[in-house]
Amino acid sequence: MKKLYYGGEIITMDENNKHVEAVLVENGVITDVGPLSKFVSLLHDENTEKEHLEGHTLMPGFIDPHSHVSMVGPVASLCDLSNCDDFNDIVETMKAYIVKNQLNDNDPVIGFGYDHNVLKEEKHPTKEILNQVSTERIVAVMHTSAHMGCVNDVALQAAGIDEHTQDLEGGKIGRVKGSMEPNGYLEEANIMAIREQLTRDTETDYAALMQKGQEIYLKHGITTCQDGATSKEIMQLLHTLAEQDKLMIDIVAYPLVMEKPTQLLTEYSQYAKMYHNRFKLGGFKLFLDGSPQGKTAWLSEPYEGEDEYRGYPWFDDEQVTEFARTAINDDVQLLTHSNGDAASDQLLRCYESALDESINPNKHLLRPVMIHCQTVREDQLEKMADLAMIPSIFNVHTYYWGDVHLKNLGEKRGSKISPARTAFDKGLKVNFHQDSPVVQPDMLHAVWCAVNRETRSGQVIGESEQVSVYEALQAVTINAAYQYFEEDSKGSITPGKLADLVILEQNPLTVDQASIKDIQILATMKEGETLYQQ
Repeated sequence: MKKLYYGGEIITMDENNKHVEAVLVENGVITDVGPLSKFVSLLHDENTEKEHLEGHTLMPGFIDPHSHVSMVGPVASLCDLSNCDDFNDIVETMKAYIVKNQLNDNDPVIGFGYDHNVLKEEKHPTKEILNQVSTERIVAVMHTSAHMGCVNDVALQAAGIDEHTQDLEGGKIGRVKGSMEPNGYLEEANIMAIREQLTRDTETDYAALMQKGQEIYLKHGITTCQDGATSKEIMQLLHTLAEQDKLMIDIVAYPLVMEKPTQLLTEYSQYAKMYHNRFKLGGFKLFLDGSPQGKTAWLSEPYEGEDEYRGYPWFDDEQVTEFARTAINDDVQLLTHSNGDAASDQLLRCYESALDESINPNKHLLRPVMIHCQTVREDQLEKMADLAMIPSIFNVHTYYWGDVHLKNLGEKRGSKISPARTAFDKGLKVNFHQDSPVVQPDMLHAVWCAVNRETRSGQVIGESEQVSVYEALQAVTINAAYQYFEEDSKGSITPGKLADLVILEQNPLTVDQASIKDIQILATMKEGETLYQQ
């Protein structure tokens, strides 16, 4: 069946064909575009389905270049702490969650989304606070960054963490002042290590939650998304869902390179760098440091107000070079979490060293990605251009934590976070992400952030790093498609590409720039099929 879209504004994101009035789709592919007069015969063809846009805007479906889709559904089922203003709010919200969800006496209660930066106490809710929720069950809360969290005494005991437990490499255990007794706060590697222990006895329908996660992406107009840091268990789940034709959108997985994932390329060869039933194994993922709002990102200069503290690395150069070498020799893309500029320095020197040592003839064609790029410097962006490395910028930091960055980094460094303007000017293929479930996968909010760079308090931060609306749309469509080596099949309304489309209430190119974030998603189409409708 053919389907003709017309009667509204159309943003093609195709530099060679920006002005069209109608789009023809057939068998899930865009087959033709042009003036409406070109399709007059189809308007009277009973075998052609007509979609009058009623003045709304059609554009390519949004492409998420970095998130954790396998976590979005599960996190949506946790106790939501994102609106808590103080410790008492956290305690009462978690108690209410226990009652509402009729948890058994021994069921753990886990919250997600608190931010110590916006709590009245400006501190993390350590065990003495969480013990007020319960002293009989495991209580844990995850910071909105997912890089730190806190647990109660029951959880510490269950995980075997006491005064004799040492910090993991790249992590930290909070201590009661003046002693080695754990205070319940866990950071980076230590919070990641405890997650599975806290939930392994809980019955969870991950297949159903994966479906829920996909629905959240579709609601935001996203037709391709990522599962970063994919575990072996999630690889198996995605394989199963793919074989059962239960994936609604395209999902690209990146297992952790630290877990020696080379064998996965053989075990799941049908997905290696190619889609099979909407699932693809795109490459490997690496972590180098933490988060700047949590002051665990690794900086080249101390945090504001600190004499020496600059955050810390997860690995030494020898390890990072070996991780990069593994990805290059396996002929796959490496996505590297790098927030602090010292971590960015480490990535650039180690990836270049691994390139020099590799005999892979495709080594310069792998499109490595620096994920987050919060404090990346101009000289580092120039080096990224030399290495053909892609900056995937977590640009909504300007809104959510812009005020915090000014406090933690000072005016000069803080105002330069998420330096999208500089990255575009260096000729880099810039894209934007939300690192969901850290924040909702709302691409129009990312576009608004890039254009306005306004903080929660209403302050404009780093006005010189603002980009145009069109550039911001490129970052969430055609540039994001480029990261996945999919620029020939996605990212623009061009004949021959997949009919991955979204209908917006208004045109972001013509509305007041301050209202871009308020534009409603009316419908999302994956390969011509409408999967979400408001």
